[in-house]
Amino acid sequence: MTFKELSAKRYSVRKYKDTPVDRETLNAVLEAGRAAPTAGNRQPQRILAVTGKEGLEKLDRCTRSRNGAPAALIVCYDKNECWVRPFDNASSGEVDASIVATAMMFQAVELGLGTLWVMHFDPAKLVEEFAVPENLVPAALLILGYAADDAVPADRHAQRHPLDKLVSWGKW
Repeated sequence: MTFKELSAKRYSVRKYKDTPVDRETLNAVLEAGRAAPTAGNRQPQRILAVTGKEGLEKLDRCTRSRNGAPAALIVCYDKNECWVRPFDNASSGEVDASIVATAMMFQAVELGLGTLWVMHFDPAKLVEEFAVPENLVPAALLILGYAADDAVPADRHAQRHPLDKLVSWGKW
């Protein structure tokens, strides 16, 4: 499958089968995150893999967006490990975590999993429920599992702005 085909196939899955995701498949997804580029190759990403009943129940107290998926990856960044842009002291943490989550999302889809990138979560509750260390900042949840047979993309999934609205060449 080409990247273009993979990108077109991916959609936000909001209904999952009960089938667990095996450790080998999750490790392949996590390896894609490990290989993802980060600013200065600082690799500040820290990921908590959640698959057990207790962990998933904790996650449900932090977000309503798990949709019955049997696995989730809590993507954080270590604020002490991020590259910092010297001009304005901007941290690379959110960007690095997003790149890592995106790499894992596409790897999961290539392996036959459905995914949902979730930003709709209570970060303070997540920190409390999972005893997230003080130096880690939760950036995103990657919900994953096998899509239910009747799972379909949202109506808005295929709506894309024309390229000329999104891209300018040489000047605004």
